[in-house]
Amino acid sequence: MWAASCLASCCAACACDACRTVVSGISRRSARIAYCGLFALSLIVSWILREVAAPLMEKLPWINTFKKVPSREWFETDAVLRVSLGNFLFFSILSFMMVGVKTQKDPRDNIHHGGWMMKIICWCLLVIFMFFLPNEIISFYESISKFGSGFFLLIQVVLLLDFVHGWNDKWVGYDEQFWYIALFVVSLVCYVATFAFSGLLFHFFTPSGQDCGLNTFFIVMTLICAFVFAIVALHPAINGSILPASVISMYCMYLCYSGLASEPRDYECNGLHKHSKAVSTSTMTLGLLTTVLSVVYSAVRAGSSTTLLSPPSSPRAAFVKNIGSEGFKLEKADPLTWTSSPVFPNSVFCIREGAGKPLLPLDKVDEHEEKEKSKPVSYSYSFFHIIFSLASMYSAMLLTGWSTSVGESGKLVDVGWSSVWVRIVTGWATAVLYIWSLLAPIMFPDREF
Repeated sequence: MWAASCLASCCAACACDACRTVVSGISRRSARIAYCGLFALSLIVSWILREVAAPLMEKLPWINTFKKVPSREWFETDAVLRVSLGNFLFFSILSFMMVGVKTQKDPRDNIHHGGWMMKIICWCLLVIFMFFLPNEIISFYESISKFGSGFFLLIQVVLLLDFVHGWNDKWVGYDEQFWYIALFVVSLVCYVATFAFSGLLFHFFTPSGQDCGLNTFFIVMTLICAFVFAIVALHPAINGSILPASVISMYCMYLCYSGLASEPRDYECNGLHKHSKAVSTSTMTLGLLTTVLSVVYSAVRAGSSTTLLSPPSSPRAAFVKNIGSEGFKLEKADPLTWTSSPVFPNSVFCIREGAGKPLLPLDKVDEHEEKEKSKPVSYSYSFFHIIFSLASMYSAMLLTGWSTSVGESGKLVDVGWSSVWVRIVTGWATAVLYIWSLLAPIMFPDREF
């Protein structure tokens, strides 16, 4: 007994030291990755509790307050929602705290990038505390999560449009034949993949001998959108590019597939049910991994977006505004020598006169550090945390099938008619937003888009 106690103490001490080492290694540049890791951890915890917490929760009197004990699926869903609520509150509190942070000199900038040991402890306490809340609060959170998930999907679409237009502008900006050929090749590949994908959807989701008019409608509507994208983008009045149209077409077809694949496994028009009647660990792992990658990409992309999150005073926003203009003027100080390099002819280097002298005098070190801290932040910290808050709601809906009445579909990630319509409507919203991004500058020439 004494040896086992000593061994447990040693293991706990080693674990604490390891956690302290990892947390101390999180720098300013890796903070966003750390937030993504914390969010991924919350999904893993939700998944584990979804599988193992039901027997324990049935014994908790403040959760199991029913005269007739609900099904096991109800407790599995409740566990996921409670972890999601804790995650939502954690990031919402951080978002509220970061409102108005404009420069790195703000003390809250250190809170955003540091204090990770305290953040992890607070996150754990919040998640644990959620399991002591009454069922009414969890039911209310489930209701608002459906709307929050819709906002998250809308943000995903806006980020995709921002990314595609930025990609196109960058390659066109090179104004070289190679990049124009690359644009054409990528666009052709995307369109070929879109139409090939549609053929597979017809094969798997409109089997012969079955009345699958709804699935046929979804696929045909997506194909019509793909043709409309190309026609509108290449219209002389629009003078657009085929690359964004092809990428958005492929994304809409993927959303159509995602929606059709979310149909219940006992639905006769879902050809995938023949291959996935049994739920395997690999299926659950793949579904969860897809969810994590989707959410993490949205958060990271939101943190680096030049149009959504960058405050007007940020360096990134300034660069976007000044690109293609006269550039920046460098002031030449008296004790500095400015020269160019044969290796980098367009670059200017600063060399201090006098051998053995430091680059900056000691009396100016503090001034230099003060200027560094006075730099504006490169993205909105508050909106960055809102992304994770909404993503917490979205991931909870995926893991619970968008409803507490999960039934047999509750054993799968993102399966059920609610998931189908969410995916299909998201595809239609993507189409509308893309067409609007093309027509808005023509309809409202005096506004900036």
